[in-house]
Amino acid sequence: MNPDDTAVKSAPRPGRRAAEAASSKPRTVRPSASPKPVSAGVTVKPVVNAVRILRYLTHTGAPERAADIARHLSINPSTCFNILRTLVAEDVVDFNELSKTYSAGLGLARLVEQLVTQGQRLQMALPPMRALAAQFGVTVTLWRRMGVDRIVLVHSESSPTDLHIDMPAGQRLPMLMGASGRLFVGRMGLSDEELRDEFEKLRWARPLSFETYQREMNRGRRRGWAVDDGYFAAGVLAIAAPVTDPSDNIAFTVSAVMIRGQRDEAQIETLGEALRDLGHRLRSALF
Repeated sequence: MNPDDTAVKSAPRPGRRAAEAASSKPRTVRPSASPKPVSAGVTVKPVVNAVRILRYLTHTGAPERAADIARHLSINPSTCFNILRTLVAEDVVDFNELSKTYSAGLGLARLVEQLVTQGQRLQMALPPMRALAAQFGVTVTLWRRMGVDRIVLVHSESSPTDLHIDMPAGQRLPMLMGASGRLFVGRMGLSDEELRDEFEKLRWARPLSFETYQREMNRGRRRGWAVDDGYFAAGVLAIAAPVTDPSDNIAFTVSAVMIRGQRDEAQIETLGEALRDLGHRLRSALF
């Protein structure tokens, strides 16, 4: 299921995406293991040099000539000049025609401001998530869409109880899995055949037919929240609601994760409606 559906110590299952899903499943009140270091990938030298130039200009805080920048950073003068021209065109570096010098531009400051603002907005989303977790005794998670086929766990708030489900931030899942998956797929415009093809790539903790998945997807679209009842992670119930962006696309989902069998249908519906309302509130905080 989706990340919202953290599982309580469920065993990994075979399949094309089993390894990924298994590693993403929730755990009970135990600290998560430290992430393995990411191996270095391919580096693109011009990009590296562009970043070095930006760091140098922000560090010095004073206008510099292209030749001085190239000499200080040991970059080929022609290459340095071309990179600087590109950065000027992208509005992250300013060029003074009179002194022929370069300095960090306002565009760079705006980029940093946007990053800071995103972090501040996330901080604004945490108190209502924390409140709902405490009110219902569940773990509340916030998932963000990443590209066309993945979601990533941005933040998790556990309830202040002796037993809760712990989910470390940063884990990724196939977009269609879990309660969140039932919401995302309802907005993807897939034909039945395309949806079936994607569905068959996934592996579940207990048997789930395509027809049942499709019914639950349609039901989630109608009522504004969806459920995964132990299909993604054995013994775990997850309920998710969408957080839409200004274009009304689902950018995040907020979900509640709990031990399966603890709540009856009426309690699940009450929690689903509370999550739907929380999703509306988080839209104001995140966008």
